[in-house]
Amino acid sequence: MSERFSQISRRELLPARIAEEIGREITAGGIAAGERLPTEHTLAKTFGVSRSVVREAIAQLRNEGMVETRQGVGAFVTPPERRQSIRIERDTLTDPQSFRSLFQLRVPLEIEAARLAAIHHLPAHLEKIDEALELLAVIHEWTEEGAAADLAFHRAIAAATGNAYFDQVLGFIAERVSSTVHLVRSRGDLERVTSQTLAEHRAIRDAIARRDGAAAKTAMRHHILAAAARLSLHLDVE
Repeated sequence: MSERFSQISRRELLPARIAEEIGREITAGGIAAGERLPTEHTLAKTFGVSRSVVREAIAQLRNEGMVETRQGVGAFVTPPERRQSIRIERDTLTDPQSFRSLFQLRVPLEIEAARLAAIHHLPAHLEKIDEALELLAVIHEWTEEGAAADLAFHRAIAAATGNAYFDQVLGFIAERVSSTVHLVRSRGDLERVTSQTLAEHRAIRDAIARRDGAAAKTAMRHHILAAAARLSLHLDVE
């Protein structure tokens, strides 16, 4: 295992970076089709990151069709002929217009996901949302851990819709947006950003917990538009 991967530098501790490293190993044949990936614990130790970061990296690989997960067993490399994925190269998002377009796509999906999550969520879904929110609450800087917790929160909401396509598509888009937002926020007022973001996430969670679809939509809309404003993005949203 240690011969396959190496620790990623602190400035690159993002789920996307780890997903890229594992993806390259899969593409090169270092991990064969059908082979199980090392455990989260092993990967976390090897890369020098937390298990939550590794978990998000594996979720990204699943969304990209590189791996498939089996409950209670682990993640396995998907045979090439069965890989179906959405691909948006992260480097293209350094172009402001491309990033704005992706963020624009995120708006209606996130808002509808919040409404559906309020209606369809199960207790286990709310537990996942709360886990991510609790992690966000104890992180005082927008580090790689904060980015992973934010991504986990939105991914948990997508899963709570009960619609597997929301889980796959929105999970992929959220990861790409989160990676770029992390780089932007690393230069900003972190304390203010994390405080505002936490309050917005709590409002979304509370509306979902009450099964109030309308309130969940409103709270998510406010959060997404506020996030866009913090990034100086002008979105065509009514």
